[in-house]
Amino acid sequence: MAGQTRRTILRGGAVTAAAVPLAQVAAPPGEASVQGPVSVRPGDPRYPSMVRRGYNRRFEGRPEEIHVVRSTADVVRAVDGAVRSGRRLAVRSGGHCFEDFVDAPDVRVVIDLCEMAAVRYDRRRRAFEVEAGATLGEMYRRLYVGWGVTVPAGTAGSVGVGGHVSGGGYGALCRLHGLSVDHLYAVEVVVVGRSGRARSVVATRERTDPHRDLWWAHTGGGGGNFGVVTRYWFRSPGGGTLPAPPATVLDFTLSWPWERLDREAFVRLVRNYGEWGERNSAPGSPACALYGEFLLSTRAAGHLTLNGQVAAAGGAARLLDDLTAALGRGVGVRPARQASTLPWLTAAVHGLDDAPGPSYHVKIKSGYQRRRFTDRQAAVLHRHLTRSDYGHPGGSVFVNTYGGQVNAVRPGATATAHRDSIFKVGFITGWEDAAEEARHLAWLRELYRDVYAGSGGVPAGGAFINYPDGDLADPALNGSGVPWHALYYKDGYARLQQVKRRWDPREVFRHALSVRPS
Repeated sequence: MAGQTRRTILRGGAVTAAAVPLAQVAAPPGEASVQGPVSVRPGDPRYPSMVRRGYNRRFEGRPEEIHVVRSTADVVRAVDGAVRSGRRLAVRSGGHCFEDFVDAPDVRVVIDLCEMAAVRYDRRRRAFEVEAGATLGEMYRRLYVGWGVTVPAGTAGSVGVGGHVSGGGYGALCRLHGLSVDHLYAVEVVVVGRSGRARSVVATRERTDPHRDLWWAHTGGGGGNFGVVTRYWFRSPGGGTLPAPPATVLDFTLSWPWERLDREAFVRLVRNYGEWGERNSAPGSPACALYGEFLLSTRAAGHLTLNGQVAAAGGAARLLDDLTAALGRGVGVRPARQASTLPWLTAAVHGLDDAPGPSYHVKIKSGYQRRRFTDRQAAVLHRHLTRSDYGHPGGSVFVNTYGGQVNAVRPGATATAHRDSIFKVGFITGWEDAAEEARHLAWLRELYRDVYAGSGGVPAGGAFINYPDGDLADPALNGSGVPWHALYYKDGYARLQQVKRRWDPREVFRHALSVRPS
């Protein structure tokens, strides 16, 4: 998508955290080629590149070993070695985690899946197999070029499939086709039982599968909770193939200059967007072909922008016209509009200006909305986005369309519990100087608390586990009385705990927001 996005706002200069494919890394002296797994340790020239694959510069671990694996058997051996030596381990696929789940100081072993990126058709399972180290962009390209199908998933091509899917997986086609996990047939996971030995298990959605609970836990139960996901298999419910995306999409940006928006106009604009979502988010609505990300940036950024795509074979321009007209009612400011028709694959892989790993320190918070922001909440947003003591362009709130086919699935069918929401909201800021962390965190926490003051400072609709926020597990920062796990999983948490007790009884796989066995 053209124009300003939350990623361009947070973008630094040179991208130093990008993943380095092993094929481009010189083999160690005496090795002509690399065929199996590689262990990278401090002192190895490859170590800085691999340890800085994470998205967020707030956290940078110093593991003793990074195992770059190429197969499930490699993962089993790496997990076994970490468990035998008593060292804490973590797993990385795309590296986009916003918290320190991988880069915590006490993580001694990292299993890096970047070389496990195959995409193929499994005739025995009649499903498309995607290794967990593939990026969304790689998955889109290979599924579409090979078979003309796709998995509805995120709009950032460099995000890894592994963590994205386990948290639910949503993006530009979710209003039409549901979440990624609504098409998840099976998952392969390396787990550790009571004996302390690692093994791989394939769990499917078949009712007769004795491992079905492990499949269910990976339909929104979050990454890093139960084991190392190595492969997913996708096929749509009812035994069908995957959805075919449209040949083209209408890619658009609407932009409003801050200098022409007073408080009343801002509140009306946010209200109009919310009311449009309330009218146009029922499953089967023609408007579900339209996906939007409304970026409410601080005044210092200069503009508010709505980036999106319309995935309709016909009538795409009319849907965008209807949205533009609805947003303009009573605002008094006409947005600048850019729109172009793009091949679907181009939009899916390159649609957002998506840096593989910015050089910014980042903090994110989230909320699900069953209805629009109230006018009171919109006024709170305006106050914080225009504060004279926080003139930083990296601070913003993004309000993304949701609902549609997502809400056609009953909550208990998957571990994704928030099946009645029409918007997914992110509160985010990014900064370059580590010494400024306290100031930026204070602004974001105050904004979040004040927006949700009516429900104790946390969103009544819950929060999104793939935008993890350690504040919610801190009693000093979450005084709402609503535990973090209820915000992320609602009533499904007890069921996730049962899965945890069965498949990870030793809590080998843990982090600040991991499912607790008891």
